[in-house]
Amino acid sequence: MNIISTEIAGLLVVQLDPHRDQRGFFTETWREEWGKKLKLARPFVQDNLSRSSEKGVLRGLHFQAPPAAQAKLVWVSRGAVYDVAVDLRRGSPTYGRWHALVLSEENMLRFFVPEGFAHGYMTLEPETEFNYKVNSYYSPGHEGGIAFDDADTGIAWPGAAPVMAERDRRLPRLKDFHSPFV
Repeated sequence: MNIISTEIAGLLVVQLDPHRDQRGFFTETWREEWGKKLKLARPFVQDNLSRSSEKGVLRGLHFQAPPAAQAKLVWVSRGAVYDVAVDLRRGSPTYGRWHALVLSEENMLRFFVPEGFAHGYMTLEPETEFNYKVNSYYSPGHEGGIAFDDADTGIAWPGAAPVMAERDRRLPRLKDFHSPFV
């Protein structure tokens, strides 16, 4: 496993070293000791899987507020996504900035998104499967988000109009949001 830093402190790209041959590949997807390298405050406790049937599905930008805040390790096992994290940590020199990368079954990259970030993705291929490891259980009373199309964040989403849930279209703008993360 190789950990690559981004320009935003805490956001990390994890590169695996799969063993490939004529049959395909084999790779470890998680080892407990990797949690120390990622500086997890708590171990991962829940795995999630999402499948999007269409290209252009946009999920996000979501977070879980304290005390149910979540760090996430995300990756794609089928298809591809444009994956984005936005810094929501008040007082951070990169507050409101975002980082994006393509995660795909081909590149096998993982993206570590610590607590204090909004996270979302847009599918680049139909029938995309997106995986999450999280270090806090889902809590409906602590879920939140910010608008995917906020001019203040200026995220450059690929493609045409996204396919999304109506509730995600009603998320607040960054300027109207009081972050629970310090």
